[in-house]
Amino acid sequence: MQLFVLTAATLTAFAANSLLCRMALGGDLIDPVTFTTVRLLSGAAVLVPLARFTLEPAAAIEGTRGSWASAMALFAYAIAFSLAYISLPAGIGALILFGAVQATMIGFGLWSGERPQPVQWIGLSVALAGLVWLVWPGISAPDPVGAALMGVSGFAWGCYSLRGRGALTPIASTAGNFARTVPMAAAAAVAAIVVGSVHAERSGVLLAMVSGVLTSGLGYVLWYRVLRSLSTTQAAVLQLLVPVLAALGGVLFLAEVVSLRLVVASLSILGGVALAVRRS
Repeated sequence: MQLFVLTAATLTAFAANSLLCRMALGGDLIDPVTFTTVRLLSGAAVLVPLARFTLEPAAAIEGTRGSWASAMALFAYAIAFSLAYISLPAGIGALILFGAVQATMIGFGLWSGERPQPVQWIGLSVALAGLVWLVWPGISAPDPVGAALMGVSGFAWGCYSLRGRGALTPIASTAGNFARTVPMAAAAAVAAIVVGSVHAERSGVLLAMVSGVLTSGLGYVLWYRVLRSLSTTQAAVLQLLVPVLAALGGVLFLAEVVSLRLVVASLSILGGVALAVRRS
């Protein structure tokens, strides 16, 4: 039950993060680089002090306070995600992102010797079919640069998730990763200023801060905690629930319409995930 609650909270945070990004970037309230910079800086500003005052087991062990490799994966995911949505519609963007995540994590699981059961492959196929059905109206020939950026984002997030599976201290590890993204985010911000592409309204900055502190920072802490109890395949497939939760959030908070397509696709994804994450 504890794992179920933590997993539900984590996936809800991921979906909320998508909504915040959509509201900020879709409404042209802030540019993608500034959004990413504020998101990462605000996450680091909250998580680093939190890690100092939180007593976690083995907090002093070498390697439990994040790493530069994980930080680079986190930054690559965040910046590529924001930049990709400049030229990609939401549907094809979600399909490329989660397709890349699945390929990365499940591919690594197979390479490392993990062998999903046949019913798990069936569940993954059903869930992916539901995702395709969900985003089908938004599918068109994608912009190649945007598609490449979203592919990089999905690959980077898959790598970040894989590296977090052995984290003994989720808060310290996530705080260390966010702190290490600060110089990367600062460099990206300087480049954006030089190019002259910076613009930000107060509401856009506020959305980026909420994304950084709550749905990214604290959400990723929960994700690192959950990953310790999931197989690579389970962790990969569970993330297919995020588009469904994001779509439901759009209905509740952005006045989007409930359609038959959303209902059928959601049932397909939920059923497929239930098959894929069941234990033998």
